[in-house]
Amino acid sequence: MKRSTLVKSNLPACIAAAFAWLALSGSALAADAGKPSADKVARGKYLVTTSGCNDCHTPWTMGPNGPEPDYSRMLSGHPEKMELPPAPKPVGPWIVSAAATNTAWSGPWGVSFTANLTPDPETGLGKWTLRNFVDTIRTGRHMGRGRPILPPMPIPMYKNFTDEDLEAIYSYLRTIPPVKNAVPEPLPPAIAPTASKQ
Repeated sequence: MKRSTLVKSNLPACIAAAFAWLALSGSALAADAGKPSADKVARGKYLVTTSGCNDCHTPWTMGPNGPEPDYSRMLSGHPEKMELPPAPKPVGPWIVSAAATNTAWSGPWGVSFTANLTPDPETGLGKWTLRNFVDTIRTGRHMGRGRPILPPMPIPMYKNFTDEDLEAIYSYLRTIPPVKNAVPEPLPPAIAPTASKQ
């Protein structure tokens, strides 16, 4: 067989292989382009840690030195299976109360439960986009358009985060272990349970 015939017969295979290589390279580059840098994730971890997110979004448990966050459920919000008695009535100077887990709060707004911030797709932030996350913080409304974000979430303070800060926080939250935990919906004041008279 002549050399020119060999080259001609292998040419379609070479072109196909080249296109396949380019397609795979392009996919890898696109995946890398969407992946946050290690510096951004580290900045997000720093902001989550210093901004007290674990104080309410990680359930607390009793440790040897008293209540402490249970990091096996880090940032998973109020435990879905935790049954609470009726919340105390918000009267007098002590109008706010919290569950021992520090994940359920009651007050004049009703009863609020801290959200699952893990990337679980069904019960956490797994399906949220960066825009959903930023809009939630900027507007103080769930996903930027839903129900109000209730106390004790410090939305008035967190609105001061820069867009870069919020992107770093979001990037970090995407890297933590997902925890399947369906947090209950908040209870408005009209239907919030009250303590029975003793």
